[in-house]
Amino acid sequence: MVSTTALAEEPVLDARKFLSAQDFWTNRDSDWFENHIPIFDCPDSEINTTYYYRWELVTRHLVYGNPNSGYAFTEFSNRPFWSGAYGTISCPAGHQINEVRWLRNPRYVRDFVRFWMRHPGAQPRNYSFWAADSTWAAHLVHPNDAFVINLLPDLVNNYEKWEKRGWVDEKNLFWQLGHDDGMEFDINSRQTNDILRGGQSLRPSFNTYMWADARAIANISNLAEQKDIANRFTEKANRIKTAVETNLWDPDRQFFFPMSQQEHSKDGHVVKKHTLTYQSGQFAGSPHGRELHGYVPWAFNLPGPGFENAWQFLMDDQFFKAEFGPTTVERNDPLFMLSKGCCWWSGQSWPFATTQTLKAMANVLHFYQQKHVDRNDYTELLRTYAMTHRKDGKPYIAEAAHPFTGSWEGHDMTNRSEHYFHSGFTDLIITGLIGLQPSSGDELTIDPLTPDSWDHFALDRLNYRGHLISVIWDRTGEHYGLAKGFRILVNGKVEATADKPQKITITLPPARIIPVDENPPMNFAVNNDGDYFPRLTASFVNPQSSLAMISDGQFRYDILPTNRWTSEGSPNASDSITVDFGTQRGIDTVKLYIIDDGDGTKVRAPENISLEHWDGKQWKAIPGAFHSTTSPAGRRPHIITFPLVKTSRLRAIMTHSEEARSGLTEFEAWGPGVKPYTPAPPPAGNLAFNAGDKPFPKITASFSDQYGGLPPRAIDGKIIFEATPMNRWTSYGSKSPTDWLELEFAKPTEISRAVLHIYDDRGGVQAPKDYTLQGWNGDAWVDFTNQKKTPAVPTGNMSNVTTFDKVTVSKLRILFTHQGGARSGLTEWEVWKQ
Repeated sequence: MVSTTALAEEPVLDARKFLSAQDFWTNRDSDWFENHIPIFDCPDSEINTTYYYRWELVTRHLVYGNPNSGYAFTEFSNRPFWSGAYGTISCPAGHQINEVRWLRNPRYVRDFVRFWMRHPGAQPRNYSFWAADSTWAAHLVHPNDAFVINLLPDLVNNYEKWEKRGWVDEKNLFWQLGHDDGMEFDINSRQTNDILRGGQSLRPSFNTYMWADARAIANISNLAEQKDIANRFTEKANRIKTAVETNLWDPDRQFFFPMSQQEHSKDGHVVKKHTLTYQSGQFAGSPHGRELHGYVPWAFNLPGPGFENAWQFLMDDQFFKAEFGPTTVERNDPLFMLSKGCCWWSGQSWPFATTQTLKAMANVLHFYQQKHVDRNDYTELLRTYAMTHRKDGKPYIAEAAHPFTGSWEGHDMTNRSEHYFHSGFTDLIITGLIGLQPSSGDELTIDPLTPDSWDHFALDRLNYRGHLISVIWDRTGEHYGLAKGFRILVNGKVEATADKPQKITITLPPARIIPVDENPPMNFAVNNDGDYFPRLTASFVNPQSSLAMISDGQFRYDILPTNRWTSEGSPNASDSITVDFGTQRGIDTVKLYIIDDGDGTKVRAPENISLEHWDGKQWKAIPGAFHSTTSPAGRRPHIITFPLVKTSRLRAIMTHSEEARSGLTEFEAWGPGVKPYTPAPPPAGNLAFNAGDKPFPKITASFSDQYGGLPPRAIDGKIIFEATPMNRWTSYGSKSPTDWLELEFAKPTEISRAVLHIYDDRGGVQAPKDYTLQGWNGDAWVDFTNQKKTPAVPTGNMSNVTTFDKVTVSKLRILFTHQGGARSGLTEWEVWKQ
């Protein structure tokens, strides 16, 4: 549970007024937005809408992984198989960190940067990622020397592992694959036999990231007074900078290009080693080949003076400019191609690259002398980007857009690509449009890139170095009802004024260091790691919803992408959710994130919610409970606070509204905790459990999928309903309408109950149409008698309990009857004596 750090000074503007001006909100928790985000306003309503939409998008991807690691952020709306712990992917992490560093409470970004260096499930080198640079960027906004110095060994280790993997001595550069640089099917990979991944190349993007990381490590080392490390990484950075400017710049085409690190032959055409794009191969001598990532060096201020002519191409519709652009490849390139298939970087408009380009453009306007782009160009491209965030007239973003129509078609997969967090926008507003330039000292420079035609703009409630910063422009003084002119306020006090927006540098009071709480309150209901406890049960589960999703640390109120449990179809007037912690936990706050799909739908906010705890013998009402609202409201958390209660179980009872049923997108139970958090151990007596260290019980299957869904994973004690980490058996690919999973004991064993944790990805693996439990009698498989199933219809992503008459067997099996063309799967199978 995160509360914002109290700042005594009153903000300048009425946050609720600007939040309520937007009508797109799916997340209607205005209190959270008011207390956490900077307030922004400008004359362009489309830019305003996209700004606030992007903060709502942040909440869609916020994930509380576990009480030890805290918060992180996802890329996709689901957790695809190539993601790391909790759906994290390193490819957009630099963008994500730059965005969330502007949340007023630093815990979110601190948890996230530490996650990448410390969590065993993080994958910081699966994709290019400016890990140290973004960590340093977060530190500039929320400085805490001890915190960032503590990460120094991890950042050094991460960098050195990149060096071991891909440093090229003869060129003083790193190689990277286009795919692993986040850019699949690009114009260079398509000249190899692996058009998805491409071959090794010395890329301007990745080498810029590594240059920026080396500089950030040097900065952190200086803080730590580790001069030897600082000097070593400064030298590394200097080598890369020289090599990028020398090797990757083409003076004829006036642009930065990737250089092939290998020779490639395709269809009789040879791309030679150490040649830039189109210096060899099928299109040798072409004047084209420019890709948007050639601007990345300026996003980090790598180039010295003399390379600015590259900017002549950006706002030219013969090169990158497009109505919903820029295009990722110049438009007249011989390999320019727009595709409705996933992940093509040969022309589509990719928000990831647009973010970097706008960041680079702002740096060029702030720090370089050139004549190719100006502030009006910046606002024009920013507005183009803002308008690309639309689908059917509503704020939206997916993976890539058609640069000439704005359509997301082909890059907008259901339950995956919706509201995609692979880019930035709010950071572009703060550091680009408003022009706030973070630094490591008390001097703060603000240099707006706003057009002269604007009569007003404002940025308020910005927590920077522990101070509230406000930047206000009002030509007449009538728009905001304050004084006219351009003003910068610190903690509500005017520090600088001017007749019009201009570059101003002020000296702030010393930074207010916000300490790191190493033992913050913990959410004891979350279970992302497959532990037996905490465990949720419900009086009713709609089969199209998922009980597991309300303990996954994420909340989203959308119908699609789905992240919900509902009781739709329940015959009951009220339904309950129970969380079993497996041990006594001290709880003082419960948050229920309530779904309400709107008038006329079957899932509405409940009329009433009551909360009970288990005292060891019976359920009792929570004493002294205070509800945040008298009547529960949807699309926001219903918060119940109370004096600390120590209990092993909590139960929320929802009385349904008339002609509808209730639903949640998350159930949180908060209380004081001390790290390391340890989940309660599973109860003794699960006869199926085998961690893989003993011969029995032994498990086999009639068929197992080829992707690692093997039988032993169904009895290893881990219950994970997400695609990643892989922990399941499935029969995906089986040609049979039925399949079985068999368990063999070392000796005849008495049993009477089984628990099936059914895996359902809503695609090729779904809950079975039916299943039955059978025992081997020495001659044949025989159904167990009096089988009683709860729920009666097999339901995915939750426990399915079957009781039966006591029987002694040496072998038993589950016989699955598959659902249509889908196949069946389990993430865990428990077998009990009683």
